[in-house]
Amino acid sequence: MKRQFTISLFLILALLLLVAPAAAQDDSPFPLRVEHKFGTTEISGMPERVVAIGYTEQDFLLALGITPVAVRYWYGDETNAIFPWAEDRVEGEHPTVLNMTYGSLNYEAILALEPDVISAVTAGITEEEYALLSQIAPTIAQPDGYIDFGIPWEATMQTIGDAFGLHDEAEAIITDVQDLFAETREANPALEGKSVAVAYYFNGAFGFYTAQDTRARFFTDLGFVVPEEMVELAGENFYANVSAERMDLIDQDLIVIVNLQFIEGGRETLEADPLFSQLEAVQDRRVVYFELDAENALGFSSPLSLPFALEAALPQLQAIFGEAASS
Repeated sequence: MKRQFTISLFLILALLLLVAPAAAQDDSPFPLRVEHKFGTTEISGMPERVVAIGYTEQDFLLALGITPVAVRYWYGDETNAIFPWAEDRVEGEHPTVLNMTYGSLNYEAILALEPDVISAVTAGITEEEYALLSQIAPTIAQPDGYIDFGIPWEATMQTIGDAFGLHDEAEAIITDVQDLFAETREANPALEGKSVAVAYYFNGAFGFYTAQDTRARFFTDLGFVVPEEMVELAGENFYANVSAERMDLIDQDLIVIVNLQFIEGGRETLEADPLFSQLEAVQDRRVVYFELDAENALGFSSPLSLPFALEAALPQLQAIFGEAASS
């Protein structure tokens, strides 16, 4: 009897050992399929080598605890594409920097990195580029329904999270940042409904971004409004240049200059410009200028950079429109 009991117990333990790995495998989200504007990408397992060719892709990966082996240079330090707000998220060696201008992907350099996955959600790639990249490794493109470079940061975060089997983690990151903006908006009711021109100055001409752009969305998330006339002028684009005769479009309740670092002479040059200086908002000092790192943070508009940009913008907004509501 004792012998039979021992044999039965042994068989039960053996069966448990056989079943346990299978149960663990069932918990894995892989293989998974990612839908995007060019179709579907299948990812068989958690990638170890990720090459990020989107211009802001590194921030979204780092937010999830994934350090890519290479990232794409956008602007700034050509040897280090990790900005201050994301520096402490890098694990191990800093990623290799790929200097590839828009429309000129270096496929040989990407292939040499032996990627398991190519992350290109914020790259604005074409269907032809997607097809060539997919021959190197499974490639993730932006979801359908958005213009190139017009994808909201939330959709970028969720797409990348889903691609790496980290849906819930991405959702939690989105919620945290959205809550920060919602709390800031509620505490600053004076910002609600104010019109904004998120503007740039380039080659002697002015222009603006619409709410299709992440920099403008930063302000609409705080309660500001991009006037419909500006949206109509931009059409399907996320930006539009304005002629000297239509500088009134820039003259809103708030003007935000988002490319000060690229303007020779900076703020002094802008405020000396006869078209800019005559605007009522400029004369009333209803203009927000960002310092270098904060301007970069706004440009990236990632879950890591947005709190950084908000911390820089809020004191200026409160100085113009009033202090935060008392709690």
